[in-house]
Amino acid sequence: MNLFMKDLPNHIKKEIDKLQEVLHPISKKITRYSIWTFPLIAVSIFNLAGLFLFGQVNQESAPMILFLAIMGAIGMALYKEIKIQRKEIKKLSAEYMVERIKNSEVANEYRKKEYIALIQEQSINKMIAHFIHFLNEEDRRKNMMS
Repeated sequence: MNLFMKDLPNHIKKEIDKLQEVLHPISKKITRYSIWTFPLIAVSIFNLAGLFLFGQVNQESAPMILFLAIMGAIGMALYKEIKIQRKEIKKLSAEYMVERIKNSEVANEYRKKEYIALIQEQSINKMIAHFIHFLNEEDRRKNMMS
């Protein structure tokens, strides 16, 4: 559970936890890739720069240059994969939130469409803010009905 969730009401915490369960496998993969991406790229660039600036580039250093270039390429590929996975997280988050809003029995159709439009056109942080606002409004309506 994130730090910002400590101040949230329980009905919102439950929904955010459900969303995190959906996103957990991808988040885990991004974390794993992130651990390796920066070191691979940094070591590769630093050593290649050192070889080209201060070392002698000849037949003997060719295998080392090839190895460092491959390391850098792997790091860049992992970075690209992280970007793709972040887009997937945004897509899955939006799908989950839209489905949750559509399945609400308390909110009226006009408000549902309004929140769905807001969620579909925003960044991930704003999507979550609109989703939390929807959940608060839904909870208020439930309390008024009972």
